Amino acid sequence: MKSVNASNQHTWSQVDDYLNDLLIPSDSLLEQTLRTNAEAGLPAHDVAANQGRLLQLLLQIQGATRVLEIGTLGGYSTIWMARALPEHGHIVTLEAEPHHADMARTNLTRAGLIHKVDLRVGPALTTLPDVQKEYREPFDFIFIDADKPSNPDYLRWALRLARPGSLIIGDNIVRDGEVINKESTDSRVQGVRSFLKLIADNPRLEATALQTVGSKGYDGFVIARVLETPATK
Repeated sequence: MKSVNASNQHTWSQVDDYLNDLLIPSDSLLEQTLRTNAEAGLPAHDVAANQGRLLQLLLQIQGATRVLEIGTLGGYSTIWMARALPEHGHIVTLEAEPHHADMARTNLTRAGLIHKVDLRVGPALTTLPDVQKEYREPFDFIFIDADKPSNPDYLRWALRLARPGSLIIGDNIVRDGEVINKESTDSRVQGVRSFLKLIADNPRLEATALQTVGSKGYDGFVIARVLETPATK
């Protein structure tokens, strides 16, 4: 695959800056969260501000009160989503790395949102069974943004924990265009390909996917809705 042209990336980032400045007010707390994460050595894998706002709008449009996030990192996306919830709403967020979880807890506490968040530490595939046991009500919204080789397993869990009408969002599905490379030796690419094929083949889901360019480069996300009755595909 061709690498991203540096001039294109510069333009994409400038357009993101323009749109964010125009549509998303400056937020010192979110900016501090990103600084805290960077200073703590966390990878710069947080969603962009416009993507955080998209998650927030989707939650508000849906009227969601129960959210599951697979992949917390430093809590930046968690803050965006927690702010969209009513006071009685909650997020269960799963993070494999204890250091990342510590930073997320710090950021969520500073944001005054920790009371809405159940932060579980450990590999998601080991903590999800406990979530299933402890949370009897299904989740309205599930955001999958963790290790891509495990995405097919995360989707299977999401379907167990969802209800008709729930949204399932998967991030980072384009992989700089590598998603179309069926011969890729990158386990992340193959994890995404399997994830998308499972969505496409599942009669309980209707979905679309969008390519994105911006400050995070060339990528995209998938949005799937759980149906009341299986669809004929």
